[in-house]
Amino acid sequence: MGYGPTSKMLVNLVDGCAQAKNVVLGSTMWTLDGDRTVQTTVVDVTAAKARAAMDVVTDHMTFTASPDLLLATPDGWTHAADAAGTTVAWTYARKLCRERLTIKSGYEFGYFVGATCADGTVGKNYVSLVVNEEAFAARYATALTACTGLPARLEAVTRPSGYLKRDLPGFRVRVVSSYLSDALRHYVGGDAHHMRQRFPRVVLRDGDTFEGFLDGYIEGDGCRLKHWHGRMIASANAPFLAELASIIGARFTPKAKGASQLCVSDRRASRNTFAPEDHPLDPPESSWINIQEVRPRPALGTKPFTFYSYRLAPYPTFLLNGHLAREAR
Repeated sequence: MGYGPTSKMLVNLVDGCAQAKNVVLGSTMWTLDGDRTVQTTVVDVTAAKARAAMDVVTDHMTFTASPDLLLATPDGWTHAADAAGTTVAWTYARKLCRERLTIKSGYEFGYFVGATCADGTVGKNYVSLVVNEEAFAARYATALTACTGLPARLEAVTRPSGYLKRDLPGFRVRVVSSYLSDALRHYVGGDAHHMRQRFPRVVLRDGDTFEGFLDGYIEGDGCRLKHWHGRMIASANAPFLAELASIIGARFTPKAKGASQLCVSDRRASRNTFAPEDHPLDPPESSWINIQEVRPRPALGTKPFTFYSYRLAPYPTFLLNGHLAREAR
């Protein structure tokens, strides 16, 4: 049987971080199942003493463990002693205890994503929309709450106008949720900046969701045309508009400078160009982190290291300060 972390290393319990020596029978630990975080229960704890350990240096931290501790790499499980130069599965430990939302697909979800892509701001742990029209802000707040369950309300604010050289009244909707902000960044390719965001293909899950997206996005970055049966979008993010044009079967010619325009016909549905796609609503909660160095760490003096091993169910793995690990059997 192999062993795992030393006694003072931090492991991720559902109730919070704890030193490896303080994990007891029945403790619930965080682990990863694919790119999702899940919970698993300790059904046995074993301790053993040895004089050799390994310091594993990753991009995030250094932890000390048994040389035969197994770490999850893209090529499978690798002993800690052999892991130098590889990458290991990892999740940000501080996000483990955050609230995970149940995001619902449908028209309101599409509207929320579209309006956010057009006029919203996605921060590190918040999502907000600041607009001039109270009705637009109210529709956004209603859609946000309907698809996420988060309470959203309107706030009267002022914001500077560079053109008029004075502050203008407006309305803001803002919710704090790192889970939602991570989801939105994932939908648009990782960068939610309006000039760098990609088209969020998650809105192609069904026709209702896509219709909501168009309504929300056009309300923020478009308008209805007076002399044509359709609406027009104006954006300087030409790749975004080009992908949208291919979905609705429209012709699109980007401008060399400034904002490009895309016309969305009211009769676009008759072209039968929309094809639903299956995309997850939840953001991935794991990534890969580099192991920079693995170095031997012998015991000092006559006192050996104490290593801890856990038998877990239903998942046999656990998180060692965010790093996915398991003991060798």
